[in-house]
Amino acid sequence: MTGVSRAEICVVACAEAWRGDGEILASGMGLIPRLGAQLARLTFAPDLVLSDGGAELVGDDGAEGWLPYRAVFGIVAAGRRHVMMGASQLDRYGNQNISCIGSWARPTAQLIGVRGAPGNTINHPTSYWVPRHSQRVFVDRVDMICGVGYTRAAAIGFPGNRFHEIRMVVTDKAVLDFQSPDRGMRLRSVHPGVDVDDVVAATGFPLHIPNSLCETRMPSDRELRLIRDRLDPGGLRNHELGR
Repeated sequence: MTGVSRAEICVVACAEAWRGDGEILASGMGLIPRLGAQLARLTFAPDLVLSDGGAELVGDDGAEGWLPYRAVFGIVAAGRRHVMMGASQLDRYGNQNISCIGSWARPTAQLIGVRGAPGNTINHPTSYWVPRHSQRVFVDRVDMICGVGYTRAAAIGFPGNRFHEIRMVVTDKAVLDFQSPDRGMRLRSVHPGVDVDDVVAATGFPLHIPNSLCETRMPSDRELRLIRDRLDPGGLRNHELGR
């Protein structure tokens, strides 16, 4: 199949975040992460459990179980969930901000609040989806820590940080992770058509860049058919990136 869009590459990159997770609750916050979780289940991760964000477990043909929201907290506390959230700010060690811009006492912009970010990041694997890779998001220091990164998790120590893992960051330009000696953000792959220099220029701190860097993989024909014909026939994925 031809004419692969950047959004479709991002859906596949998000799906890869759940590879090898087994039977856990996969929570994709936002359209492209949700499509990624669904695609992963339909292809290489059939044991994933997907929720509608309310009280139902959803499968390929609709509702397949009941999961009241109060029960989610038990899953979270046991480390049996992997969420992909958004981020208004991220620093080089994966500390995330979704609460406010500027001083907490007198912010210049009020965002959605801390929400469940602390509990998510300290209790189970977390990944992030950033549809606009820029220095406004990737900052040297977040204005408020909502999601716990590697520096704060290290300060907590064991056993409080035993489930902590920032797995992956997917953006419209690249895939990043924290598989570096100091747990600083590492460039894992660049999307086709994106230069490494473009990613570096859009990031407000130094990235670890491996000697051998690959491109983010393209969707297979089967994955494209699933995305286009089954998961998102209306093409809403492209609107999220403005492409």
